[in-house]
Amino acid sequence: MAQIQSFTNNPYQENTYILYDESGECAIIDPGMDTAREQNVVVNFIRDNHLKPVLLLNTHCHIDHVLGNKFIFDQYGLKPKFHEGELPVLEAVVAYAPMMGIRYEVSPVPDEYLSEKGTIKFGNTELQLIFAPGHSPAHLCFYDKEGNQLVGGDVLFRGSIGRTDLPGGNFSQLMDNIEHKLFTLPDDCIVYPGHGPETTIGYEKQTNPFLT
Repeated sequence: MAQIQSFTNNPYQENTYILYDESGECAIIDPGMDTAREQNVVVNFIRDNHLKPVLLLNTHCHIDHVLGNKFIFDQYGLKPKFHEGELPVLEAVVAYAPMMGIRYEVSPVPDEYLSEKGTIKFGNTELQLIFAPGHSPAHLCFYDKEGNQLVGGDVLFRGSIGRTDLPGGNFSQLMDNIEHKLFTLPDDCIVYPGHGPETTIGYEKQTNPFLT
């Protein structure tokens, strides 16, 4: 069964995730590493656990989730995979990063894009694609059904939801996707968000002020 390790990176305190299983293969999701120290922590974890990175996934392409894409490509030869609707978001980072005073090494673009539904696999693990735009125009979440865990990006947080005031954001679309695509997952499904601590679907159904 897939295990998950999180790393908090960059000035936005973004969560980078490594999913790995007994095969030794792993997927790197939303690499946000901004400094050499942050890069080293991720590389050392992969090395110390004898993991083989085979997938680089982005839930979406806001700056804080793609800062490490080029580094992961340089280290492991992996190009990112994300939904094609996020490409304009990625391209905008080039102009946005200097305005925020952030050094950005330009991310490679995918050789192949992810679709709105279906699955993606590594090792013995299968991740279901859940298309949940609203925070960004073509946001994907990755659901590991066997492990009952969701890497949710910036859709749903503990006690909050993704902001919708950025280009391509849409509040009603985000709420609709949370209600009809995430809240249909099991109540005990663990949600690993793009920022802050993990939560569960059931806890957010009961307590999230945006959704109760």
